[in-house]
Amino acid sequence: MEIKQSEFIISAVKPQQYPTDNRCEIAFVGRSNVGKSSLINSLTNRRKLAKVSGTPGKTRLINFFLINSSFYLVDLPGYGYAKVSKTEKASWGKIIETYLVKRPQLKKVVLLVDCRHKPTGDDIMMYEWIKHYGYDIAIVATKSDKLTKNELVKSEKLIRETLKLEKEKRIFYFSSLSKKGKEELLDNLFDICEDIQG
Repeated sequence: MEIKQSEFIISAVKPQQYPTDNRCEIAFVGRSNVGKSSLINSLTNRRKLAKVSGTPGKTRLINFFLINSSFYLVDLPGYGYAKVSKTEKASWGKIIETYLVKRPQLKKVVLLVDCRHKPTGDDIMMYEWIKHYGYDIAIVATKSDKLTKNELVKSEKLIRETLKLEKEKRIFYFSSLSKKGKEELLDNLFDICEDIQG
């Protein structure tokens, strides 16, 4: 899979603002500061497609990017950032939940976790949530360049145990700096939309 074309289409907070062309969608979700924007930019070969911010919790909208003129990559708001009010956190959660519940075009959800840390309670809740709604789910462990091979083995064990992953469930390790894991991710993530598009 090669991404030859990517463009920002719209930022949305409610279903009326979502694209209406019924193209297949793949959503990316994760904790604030997990490296979601960097991963999206790396996959699309665009340095500034998704805005990377030094301030976690910057993505407060659902951003739709059209890929290869055939399907959407959807960037959901980051969660779990401590320095925002409970009201604001609740509104972000509602935005994410509304999208997950009311979007038949959504075919896959990519959950990002930081490979350097144990998945948080929010990560566990999000994983259970995605499973509950029956979506195909991919787990991507970001910032893998920060760990040694030995540490990566421990990281995988910890992520598996914390999220209670099935043995056959694969974890994709990715580094937006070294681009390690990029080709595997591209092939796995977007095949579902390519199949649907025919």
